[in-house]
Amino acid sequence: MKLTIVGGGSTYTPELVDGLVRMRDRLDVTEIALHDVSAERLDVLAGMSRRMLTAGGHPAVVTTHTDLAPAADGAAIVLVQLRVGGQAARLQDETLPLPCDCLGQETTGAGGLAKALRTVPVMLDVVERVRAVNPGAWIVDFTNPVGIVTRALLQAGHERVVGLCSAAVVFQRHFARVLGVAPERLALDHVGLNHLTWERRVLLDGTDVLPSLLGEYGEQVAPATGLPVGLLRRLGTVPSYYLHYYYAHDEVVASQKANGVRAQEVMQIEGRLLDAYADEAVTTKPELLTRRGGAYYSEAALDLMASLRDGDGRTHVVNLRNGTTLPFLPADAVIEVPATVTASGPVAQPVATVEPLLSGLIANVTAYEHLALDAAVRGGRDRVFRALLAHPLIGQHAVADRLADLLLEANRAYLPWAG
Repeated sequence: MKLTIVGGGSTYTPELVDGLVRMRDRLDVTEIALHDVSAERLDVLAGMSRRMLTAGGHPAVVTTHTDLAPAADGAAIVLVQLRVGGQAARLQDETLPLPCDCLGQETTGAGGLAKALRTVPVMLDVVERVRAVNPGAWIVDFTNPVGIVTRALLQAGHERVVGLCSAAVVFQRHFARVLGVAPERLALDHVGLNHLTWERRVLLDGTDVLPSLLGEYGEQVAPATGLPVGLLRRLGTVPSYYLHYYYAHDEVVASQKANGVRAQEVMQIEGRLLDAYADEAVTTKPELLTRRGGAYYSEAALDLMASLRDGDGRTHVVNLRNGTTLPFLPADAVIEVPATVTASGPVAQPVATVEPLLSGLIANVTAYEHLALDAAVRGGRDRVFRALLAHPLIGQHAVADRLADLLLEANRAYLPWAG
């Protein structure tokens, strides 16, 4: 099968190629079509990908494209991993809110809204162009903010679209290491929105071992959340790492002001990775890539792709339309829950009643995402202000007004309506 990677010049691409080599029995890819707007980045990543495939004895060929139509034509699956504005825009997203005493983060809060404003129009255009030559391909969205972007695509009438995040797989692997068991024996009761999820049960061969993980293993589990073990025990759940931006917002902002933001580290890592990828002696994924983020991205993505191709009935945690799964949310909301992948695509599995401590925040952020998408699609300063005002990490009119002006001025080059 042909796999197309839009954003193939990303430093994440070798992670996917490494997975293809390791999981060749699961997914028989014969062509990897790399598409990117940067021919220079494409050349570097294509060379690295070919060396990795050769070293791993994988027969797939790598083709490169700056034109999307031939890249997408004939592909069974199109994975999209874009970053509109590159790392410079990420740095801006993470630093701009700090003078307002608000979180600087690329997918959450004001930075996440800025990214959505830039990204949603581009993603809608990309998928329209993919559909023009390939109506039947599955679109796997790994482009942040995944929940908002996936909702935009579904709202625009694009079916055969599924959003993907590696967070659930990361927790599954982490819990497996802590318990000393094979990851495949663990199933997660994972519920929420993209980057706003909780593990409410951890089933080992069908038995819930979350009490043990929070009890005797709590000190090993807690660091992955960024929160103190005592709080996890009081909650009775394992929140995703992104929840510490909510539960310890002021502490995080103080740390960012004192120590800098993640984007600064990532920019340095990206430069070193690109240098490594350009070295013809490098034939395997550099260890440095583990510090880039997106751990277990390849396992999550490739395993999902195989299930989408085969409709094999396996369970994957994905981002998909809510329908009636979470009755306290609108049907068109996009949620992140375990789903069964059937021949017609992912179907959300039943979810037990979500307790108010979780459902209240989920509903609040869902309302923000609705307003953020409206701003991204229709434009307008007032829509940006409303989205900021609705976000639980902002919520004050003077702050929202100031942030709206800052975001629009900083992103004017990407927002034709703001000119």
